[in-house]
Amino acid sequence: MYSIEEIQHIRRIMQDKLDPKRYEHTLGVSFTAAALAMAHGIDIQTAEMAGLLHDCAKRFPESVLIEKCRKHGIRLSNEELQSPAVVHAIYGAYLAEKKYGITDRDVLNSIRFHTTGRAGMSKLEMIIYIADYIEPQRSLADVLPEVRRLAYRNLEDSMYVILGSTVDYLKGKGSHIAKDTLTAFQYFSKICQKGN
Repeated sequence: MYSIEEIQHIRRIMQDKLDPKRYEHTLGVSFTAAALAMAHGIDIQTAEMAGLLHDCAKRFPESVLIEKCRKHGIRLSNEELQSPAVVHAIYGAYLAEKKYGITDRDVLNSIRFHTTGRAGMSKLEMIIYIADYIEPQRSLADVLPEVRRLAYRNLEDSMYVILGSTVDYLKGKGSHIAKDTLTAFQYFSKICQKGN
């Protein structure tokens, strides 16, 4: 659990570090995560902090992020190098721990997997992944209205819809799909089919 003062401190740091558009997105994710935490019975301040830090490394270009990972001994797999857009999440988890003093493994994992998802996500991990997708600044995804309603009722069903939409979108573009994303989609597909 984080104090209001700790959250305000990180909020000020993110405002200084991120460009205005990214900072607005960060606030949107943080507030959406807090609202989802209320709906799903997890600690509100923890969700808010994870939301504030989810894109803390996004200020660096992908090539710089890859170099920073190498410098700090963060091994990137060939899979991750094929999807350089996910590297900010990997380095972001490192920054959250080493620079901003976050020790809660659940918060660090929620930052680490907010772009790809993964099988067996915790409630907090799902909340940050979903909040990043549905925050008020977002408008492009066809399934957005459905997911915005669903997110407050069922996190797993929301993950299934988002991941399915993401996989379809990336396939349609001929883009590489991260292994974690495919594994997460298969995982949530099984959970949601069992529930029906």
